[in-house]
Amino acid sequence: MLKIEALSVSYGPREVLHAVTLEVNSGEVLALIGPNGAGKSTLVRAVSGVVPVRSGKVRTNGDDLLSLPPMTRARYLAVVPQAVALPPAYTVWETVLMGRTPHLNFLGQVSERDEQIARRALEKVDALELAERRVGELSGGEQQRALLARALAQSTPILLLDEPTSNLDLHFQVSFLETVCALAHGEGLAVLIALHDLNLAARYADRAALLVDGRIRAAGTPRQVLTPELISDAYHLPVQVVPHPFADVPLVLPEIKK
Repeated sequence: MLKIEALSVSYGPREVLHAVTLEVNSGEVLALIGPNGAGKSTLVRAVSGVVPVRSGKVRTNGDDLLSLPPMTRARYLAVVPQAVALPPAYTVWETVLMGRTPHLNFLGQVSERDEQIARRALEKVDALELAERRVGELSGGEQQRALLARALAQSTPILLLDEPTSNLDLHFQVSFLETVCALAHGEGLAVLIALHDLNLAARYADRAALLVDGRIRAAGTPRQVLTPELISDAYHLPVQVVPHPFADVPLVLPEIKK
């Protein structure tokens, strides 16, 4: 379980996260939703230790992750960032092996076991055929699969994803999120994923948390959080929430002005 306890973050005098408290259970996907500027990416970065916090704790199994050295913390959680410029000359295989860095011996040598884990990570995201390709040759969707494989190669119980589908077409969005859900449910990972698309959150998340102005406005199942009142207020836009025609989830639609 990932426990975020009263986490606050400031950029200079401006407080951007205000005592955020959340829990993500093992085997669960929690979608972090909210308008632009709400603090979703800041929360993911703060939990991962990239952004310093003003107060609060991030715990798993009683350990305070933010007090641990970065290399030790990397054995607990892995991050799939937003679209990032990867070294174009590296192969996908070399990129995925970077995920094993927290587990290497003091000489930094890659063992046969490390290679087996990296290979399984590529297989899990259906990207083994990309192993020898240069990162600079990949499409956006292929790069995101490589980043997910790198994170899985870290062999951590917690996975953080910062709007990983924002630059992907619909096919890759669906494929990517289906893979993430299968990994969470099948391998017991605790997954916190910041998502821009409310309907993707409704379709693929077990629970959702609505972040507005750095505060958690609501948390619960997608049906509990994606209500017309909460979403209209958060996004300053009238919306309707109707049953999805093909799945037992809510569907958020902006109201059409007549």
